[in-house]
Amino acid sequence: MTLPLVQCMIKKLDKLIIKSFIGPFIATFFIAFFVLMMQSLWKYIDDLVGKDLDLLTIGKFLWYASASLLTLAMPIAILISSIMTFGNLGESFELVAIKSAGISLLRFMQPLTIVAMMLCGITFLFANYVIPYANLKFKTLYYDITYKKPAIDLKQGTFYNYIPGYSIKVGRKETDGKTIHNVLIYEQQAMLQDNSIIAEKGRMSISPDKKFLEFTLYNGFRFQERGNAMDTSTEFIRLGFKEYKKLFDLSSLQMMNTSDSVFKNDYKMLSIRQLDVSIDSIKKVRDSLGKKLHVEINNQLPLLRLPDSLWKKAKPMKLSIKKFNDLIPDSAKYYVYDNAISNANSMKTSYQFTGAEFEAKRKDLINNKVEWHRKFSLSLACLVLFFIGAPLGSIIRKGGLGMPLVVAIVFFLIFHLLNMFGEKFVKDDITSPFVGMWLSILVLTPLGALLTYKAMHDSQLFNKELYLRFFKRTKVLFNPVVKMITRKN
Repeated sequence: MTLPLVQCMIKKLDKLIIKSFIGPFIATFFIAFFVLMMQSLWKYIDDLVGKDLDLLTIGKFLWYASASLLTLAMPIAILISSIMTFGNLGESFELVAIKSAGISLLRFMQPLTIVAMMLCGITFLFANYVIPYANLKFKTLYYDITYKKPAIDLKQGTFYNYIPGYSIKVGRKETDGKTIHNVLIYEQQAMLQDNSIIAEKGRMSISPDKKFLEFTLYNGFRFQERGNAMDTSTEFIRLGFKEYKKLFDLSSLQMMNTSDSVFKNDYKMLSIRQLDVSIDSIKKVRDSLGKKLHVEINNQLPLLRLPDSLWKKAKPMKLSIKKFNDLIPDSAKYYVYDNAISNANSMKTSYQFTGAEFEAKRKDLINNKVEWHRKFSLSLACLVLFFIGAPLGSIIRKGGLGMPLVVAIVFFLIFHLLNMFGEKFVKDDITSPFVGMWLSILVLTPLGALLTYKAMHDSQLFNKELYLRFFKRTKVLFNPVVKMITRKN
């Protein structure tokens, strides 16, 4: 076979493997992304319900929340699609034909290896530039939604307390949603006592700009007590009315528009370069805390500032006094004791405050380092999971979404659990940020190398007949021992 013909065949094989991979990858990526996004939606559903949010706000919330899910959707999509691609080729005996032509598995995997490396780079760029911006927008929007009070929803027989200074209860609402009966309103305008309004019925409406709620009440009374907390003589007023209008300011129910700059220094909103600056500044602040504590203790214990030579000169002196109390005159003992207790409490306070600040900086440093390593480890995970999925597919030789999906979920769960455990170990100060955040890569890389080796040598790792033959041989070896035991019994 001539060299140009071989090169042409290899180019066609490269196109074949890439085309076979792109379809399953796109499908599995969007399926995984959708599943993760629905999980995120259920996580925050309680914060969204009842807030009268428009579709644009909900859409922006889901968009920003789902941005960080790409770093999880990409590895699982690569894992499933690589298993499906090589499983389909193995099931149709195309892998056998390719190997029989003298083309090794590693050479056949080469184009997809390049694609996986490109996806690693895309994931890293996304994690370094897009996700921090999305996290910043998401946290700002989530903060505004969280502190937005529920929309006006007056339920029968229940007090509505979300308008500041008022508590409203409606006995019955008609089907039109505007006519109300047996209305009771408590208004807290002073510290002395709640004023109240009672009406038989009324109508409620919201202004077109949704800034005011208007109650038009009929046949009722307004009770008011005038006076102040320092004066026991107060004036009680009872006012009857046929029609009474009451406006409620709904500005407190509107969603805030918080500036993005409030959360810009959070470690999840920083890129690699910004994390480097943040880590360096936290280390400097942490080191300065020790120097600050040393200065404070020296100021409270002036004896520590004395040179060592004075202590050396004092050692050969023979004092006949056995107790320190005997050195202090009786008239000065109270002052000395009080001053000693005051200094001890002051030093204790200094240690507590400095220790709390040092612990906070330690946690900030760990969080920043965790986020720094996460951007690299999750990106490289795409390549590691590819070298697990591709050999598995060639060994299993099953296509579709059956066996490949089950195997992929098992390995992805292992990967995800290792990530979770590693991050937990780091934050509990059990291991270093490098070991914790790269734990899944350190564990799965040898596994990927082993599976690749087995696939190159046509291993029957998932062939049930291999295990049946193994158990049969084991049974033959143990048969004489079993017969001997039965004879003795």
